[in-house]
Amino acid sequence: MTGFNLKYKIWIDNNGKAFGDGPMDILTRVTATGSLKKAAREMGMSYSQAWKLVRTLEKRLGFKLLERKIGGRAGGGSEVTVQAELLMKRFAFFREEADKILSQLFAEFFGEY
Repeated sequence: MTGFNLKYKIWIDNNGKAFGDGPMDILTRVTATGSLKKAAREMGMSYSQAWKLVRTLEKRLGFKLLERKIGGRAGGGSEVTVQAELLMKRFAFFREEADKILSQLFAEFFGEY
């Protein structure tokens, strides 16, 4: 047996998935586009699905992830909250460290295969 690869998923749980790669992706896209609607479209998700997901995650996390900007000349949009930005930074760092550690463990246990 050769060519083993390590695959795994990591998320923060609080009575259900509260944050992980998917939520990280959508918030990163909101940051880039300034819009939950555009972020959802990029991911092949409806706006209503994306908004429902964000509300569910906010309940589980206990804080807001997005602030909605209402209409105006430039139109509406969404902005990632300061708490969400901090969560994203911490999760990205945690994910990097987990990748390193799990890759080392994988090599230690399965490197000879």
